[in-house]
Amino acid sequence: MPLPWEQIQANAVTFAKRWKDAWDEKSEAQGFVEGLLRVFGVDDSRAVGRFEERALREAGRGFMDYFWAKKIAIEMKSKGRDLERAYSQLADYLMHLPEEEIPELWMVSDFETIVLWRRSTKQRKQFKTKDLKKNVRQFADIAGYETQTAREDQLEINVKAAEKMALLHDALKGYGYEGHDLEVYLVRLLFCLFADDTGIFPQDTLYEYFEQSKPDGSDLSDRISHLFEVLNMPDEVRAKRTLLGEALKQFRYINGGLFEKTLPAPEFDAKMRKTLLDCVNFNWSKISPAIFGAMFQGVMDKQQRRELGAHYTSEENILKLINPLFMDELWAEFERVKYDPKLLEVFHRKIANLKFLDPACGCGNFLIVTYGKLRELEFEILKMKLSESAYAQMRFGENPLEGEILVNVNQFYGIEYEDFPCQIAQVGMWLMDHQMNNRVADHFGIPFVRLPLRASATIVNGNALRLDWTEIVPKHELSYILGNPPFVGLAMRSDSQQADMESVFSDNDRAGRLDYVAAWYKKASLFIQGTHIECAFVSTNSISQGEQVPILWEDLCVGHGIKINFAYRTFSWTNEAKGKAAVHCVIIGFSLYDRPAKFLFEYEDGVIQKHTVPHINGYLTGASDVFVALRGKPQAGYPKLVQGSKPWDGGFLLLSESEKDELLCAQPTAAAFVKRYVGSSEFINNTKRYCLWLNGVTPSAYRNMPEIMERLAGVKKVRQKTKTVAVQQLAETPMLFAQIRQPLTDYILVPETSSERRRYIPIGFMSKDVIASNATLVAEHATLYHFGILTSNIHMAWMRTVCGRLKSDYRYSPSVYNNFPWPTPTDTQKAAIEAAAQGVLDARALFEGSSLADLYDPLTMPPELLKAHQRLDKAVWAAYGFTPRTHPSEASVVASLMEMWRGCVRRSDI
Repeated sequence: MPLPWEQIQANAVTFAKRWKDAWDEKSEAQGFVEGLLRVFGVDDSRAVGRFEERALREAGRGFMDYFWAKKIAIEMKSKGRDLERAYSQLADYLMHLPEEEIPELWMVSDFETIVLWRRSTKQRKQFKTKDLKKNVRQFADIAGYETQTAREDQLEINVKAAEKMALLHDALKGYGYEGHDLEVYLVRLLFCLFADDTGIFPQDTLYEYFEQSKPDGSDLSDRISHLFEVLNMPDEVRAKRTLLGEALKQFRYINGGLFEKTLPAPEFDAKMRKTLLDCVNFNWSKISPAIFGAMFQGVMDKQQRRELGAHYTSEENILKLINPLFMDELWAEFERVKYDPKLLEVFHRKIANLKFLDPACGCGNFLIVTYGKLRELEFEILKMKLSESAYAQMRFGENPLEGEILVNVNQFYGIEYEDFPCQIAQVGMWLMDHQMNNRVADHFGIPFVRLPLRASATIVNGNALRLDWTEIVPKHELSYILGNPPFVGLAMRSDSQQADMESVFSDNDRAGRLDYVAAWYKKASLFIQGTHIECAFVSTNSISQGEQVPILWEDLCVGHGIKINFAYRTFSWTNEAKGKAAVHCVIIGFSLYDRPAKFLFEYEDGVIQKHTVPHINGYLTGASDVFVALRGKPQAGYPKLVQGSKPWDGGFLLLSESEKDELLCAQPTAAAFVKRYVGSSEFINNTKRYCLWLNGVTPSAYRNMPEIMERLAGVKKVRQKTKTVAVQQLAETPMLFAQIRQPLTDYILVPETSSERRRYIPIGFMSKDVIASNATLVAEHATLYHFGILTSNIHMAWMRTVCGRLKSDYRYSPSVYNNFPWPTPTDTQKAAIEAAAQGVLDARALFEGSSLADLYDPLTMPPELLKAHQRLDKAVWAAYGFTPRTHPSEASVVASLMEMWRGCVRRSDI
């Protein structure tokens, strides 16, 4: 089983550090090559290839440093040597090999630099060894994966196939054939197209059958109807149908219910006939059932059809869920038992009895990929079981595969709200089954087709949040629940979805704030009571952040005994399609029992790291269960953080720079009442905005200024028209902001919202004469020490975990600050933090014309500012007693902070 790409990237980082000072070909080349291959999961390089391989060349004989037939040849040179000459030497060796042994990858290296040639595409890639992690996919062949080119080809094949189905869809719909009948008709045709290219039907039988129709297409509809009828006709019935033509007798009995219902016959014309024949001419054997299903669904939606290649979930992302949920464990068990025939047989029957439910299955991509991976595991089992006996059995007329392929589609269950995706999922499972059957048959040289279809996946059309799952699959038979339920936030929910939430969370009156996906967690948690079923869902990261954590996870963990066994912290869920927007997601695996080892996966500098932790809480950190609630005050002795002042003025108290200039031109004395006004956007982007600040100003100072009085009249009118009674009352004081919380001294300002791309939220000191809006948070009497702690990466780690989100942006709130556990530094440590905090401010001042948005963009952050932040981080870490060894990841930092928070709560300090 190939290593996950995330693990390969982590291995690459370790490899690059290990060999950064290597230089000598004689003493270090072999170790370098062995280490490089281990990065990609090749633990025994001698088992697959040879060092110092004797080879011919024009000048006589020589030795290749490493040779792995068909895969890779490597020539090493000492650091600084000419790699072009090294390549010529390697090419000379390889050109004298038999064609069938020449490797796909040709590599030369001087330890510092790696140059890689791909034979099939003639592409050349050169990079520094220290950058190997960015280039690991160039070695996909070595790791056991398809190359990027192959994946792009696969994507292109599926897009082309979907486009052809789209043309057929439009042609049929243009003749008034639509709705459910059209959907079923297209699914049936898809199965037939696939069957014609994969051996279910004799090769090209379908094309010949359609091609024999009249050129004007007038009889094609009848021919297709007869075909569907025959595909649903058992052999014993066919034997009695003496008038059944020879052309139709070639098509096998399919069964499975796919062709059971009689459909009304659509009309065909010459153009539609040509479209259908063009579809049959396409090679459907190369489509991916998992990818194509989602694209096929997109055929029905013209908006989605514009981006057919974007509408699927990549297999790589699905593996992030299914590998830690069960596949890693199954492969490990296979390795333990594969040489013991009795234990191997028990294991084989075990995987054949596993059952899976996706309660939001869509087109079935999670089920289809899971089935494919389970069949790959069974394939390896069959190689161990049948390697000696398969051909011997064939001599006695038996097909050993008949009783040995035990894993089947009827182990899979799904629930889907829409009808058409249900049909796609059902057929997609059969297509994957046939592809895997072909793969096994090709390997053993034994024909095997599982027809007629006697088993099928159970895909139920309905609302998963209202259905009783036990009516679909008895829970004592089920092994795993998995999937990717819909992401719908509070503001986007329909009335029916809101009703679903209320139905599922009938015992939780706070659940209205949760994301819609949370209902699947609750439903699954109720379903698995009294079982060993394990679950995992892909979800919006909102359910592990901010106010949603205590609402959802206190309910699940405390109320229903749920244990989180593994989790991916926030990452981008996307696919290889160009222009496909990423969604920020988490993956959470849970059950009623604790696994002995729990794993947290998180991205660090673009590389996924896997951490073993004793416990995982609802914030997806390796700490005990904590639920950071809304709190009204900070830890004792620290400044209070409050929201800025709120105008509620209809814009009449606020001025753009040009409006300010116009006002002061007409009334120069009004300058005393005009203040700089900043919200999050103005503060971060250094844009100019102003306000009328009449707090404490006597009426006589501005009553005779018509420009101001006109604005106050506007404020009064806006407030009078509002439905909020408290605001209506404020119409009596239109000269004042609705809520005044402006500090009387200089203060620290924290933007309420900030881009999640930034490593640090830009925080700064502001003059008391600058009015902070309600889109900011302000701390009066704050010092350099407070600024230093709040600007550190330790506070940022806390913030990223417990804050809410606006889309994907950070949404800071007083509760983030009030719950934050401060360190207890020594005087020396405190002085170091203050000095480093001043260093950050000084570094910012070096770039006077740049906004904070410029300075804190990860692509443009000046090195001087980055180094100043790193010095500050180091000083703050020392105050907490943290080190990179004791806290190797952000999750481990947050775990310690949460334990500190629990201590603060016990002492009632907050």
